[in-house]
Amino acid sequence: MLTSLPLSDFLNETASGSPAPGGGSVSALAASLGAALASMVCRLTIGKKKYADVQSEMENILMQSEALRSQFIALIDEDTSAFNKVMAAYGLPKETDEQKASRLTEIQAAMKSATFVPLNLMGLCIESLKLVKILVDKGNQNSISDAGVAALMLQAGCEGAALNVNINLASLIDTDFIEQTKTKCGQYHASLKIITSDILDCVRKHEV
Repeated sequence: MLTSLPLSDFLNETASGSPAPGGGSVSALAASLGAALASMVCRLTIGKKKYADVQSEMENILMQSEALRSQFIALIDEDTSAFNKVMAAYGLPKETDEQKASRLTEIQAAMKSATFVPLNLMGLCIESLKLVKILVDKGNQNSISDAGVAALMLQAGCEGAALNVNINLASLIDTDFIEQTKTKCGQYHASLKIITSDILDCVRKHEV
């Protein structure tokens, strides 16, 4: 499992000539870093007298952020696993018409599964960004730049996931699935732009 590797080994594996882990796993890693920073801001707020009135809210956000971080970490390996299944499907025999038909079915099924992974990542990034927005507004203001970096990491994870969704759709033939996925992806992307812009605007107001 990629997530059990030391950081240096993970980076070396990513930099190798192997196509996996690739952009999908790295997008999930970026999102997990964003969630980790969000959790840090929560912990730097909880227990501070100045923020006593939001402690309960911060504790709740921390639980949600940690749950999201766990999901992001799982998606690092899920993306690579999904890619490997696609490659396995492409490697199926195609000598006879029956084999060709079976191979096509397997490829399409694997591609759909591989598309669900980054689409799920996009949705989770939006959930996490909503938490970061609360942290920017109510969390420890000494850590507001950390919250801003959390937003940027989550933005990168979401944008990277969108690229993978769209590239996978190009290999699919199920028009209904393609249109539904494009619509969902577009909705996530629109939300991403709005919430990320709001967060960064709040952070920059604290700059000299």
